[in-house]
Amino acid sequence: MKTIIYFVSEDWYFCSHRLPIARKALAEGFRVVVITKVNKHKKIIESEGFELAPIEIRRGGVKLFSEFKTFSVLYSYYKKYKPDIVHHVAIKPVIYGTLVARFIGSIKIVNAMAGLGFIFISNKKRVKLLRFFVRQLFRFLFRSKNGRLILQNKDDLNYFLENKIVKKDQVAIIRGSGVNIEQFTFINEAKDVPIVMLASRMLWDKGVGEFVSASKILKDKKINTRFVLVGENDPENPSSIPQEKLDEWHESGVIEYWGEQTKMHKVLPKASIICLPSYREGLPKVLLEAASCGRPIIATDVPGCREIVHNGENGILVPLKNSNSLASAMKELINNPEKRKIMGTNGRRLVENEFSEEIVVYQTLKVYQELLA
Repeated sequence: MKTIIYFVSEDWYFCSHRLPIARKALAEGFRVVVITKVNKHKKIIESEGFELAPIEIRRGGVKLFSEFKTFSVLYSYYKKYKPDIVHHVAIKPVIYGTLVARFIGSIKIVNAMAGLGFIFISNKKRVKLLRFFVRQLFRFLFRSKNGRLILQNKDDLNYFLENKIVKKDQVAIIRGSGVNIEQFTFINEAKDVPIVMLASRMLWDKGVGEFVSASKILKDKKINTRFVLVGENDPENPSSIPQEKLDEWHESGVIEYWGEQTKMHKVLPKASIICLPSYREGLPKVLLEAASCGRPIIATDVPGCREIVHNGENGILVPLKNSNSLASAMKELINNPEKRKIMGTNGRRLVENEFSEEIVVYQTLKVYQELLA
């Protein structure tokens, strides 16, 4: 029996984005071990028949003692479980996991970059310097015959190729983590006051500030619509929006803040329009889920989002950090229920044909099989 390790920063992310892949690996005869920071999802992971190996890992910042401890615990797990293949997700697991795997040797390595996040989009001097060193480190880590890099969109692929970080034959494009199209079913919009919803972690670089500003523009014009934020803040992320600010917006009446929601297949259909004015994405799952439910989507014309939104067909693309354009796009769809219906139908068809869970699981298992052949 071959062993696969999934190393993911947070247990919630593993469950929301990698669970179907791990489930299929188990069904194919792999022993599945999940290394992650355990929070609320311990029972879910263990109930699937996976072995859970808890680890403390800081997603943001670097503190030498805690980073060394994480590294040493990770090394002990790799020695203990003796994996044939490892699947790392996000920057720190990719860096630490690949260093350990290459030090041990003979382990096949799959590195998945779910979008180029804060390090790659921030213009702060300190972050730019860090970005330089991360690029150099990636060049070292990804030049391995035993490894494959999974990217989610063509923009990220072009960035890695142009910066000579990886060779083209070592990269697989797998577009997102897929959608369960039976769970996120097409549901007709309720005949009620339209709801425009942004569902994501509450981060500035998800465009939450622009969403609130656009909502205020339309509220001031007496547009009869509810504007809703769904998701929790993320204190470990430098871009996290303070809870006090979210409460302030809610109390002002400009938006409704619904907080963290766990049953998104029931939440998303309550909306008439789904927005994500993000600054950069890998391939945002919430937009795929919204399209699967038959909802038109408004997103920024940035990497990741433009992979999903076919402008004018299943949604509208707007310029980055432009609240006025966002408000105009919202107004256009709020005032045109027939257009919303057509776009929603087109979005559902797109997800069925290109972004279903089955497609992503098949493509990922194929990467494993090629490495282990």
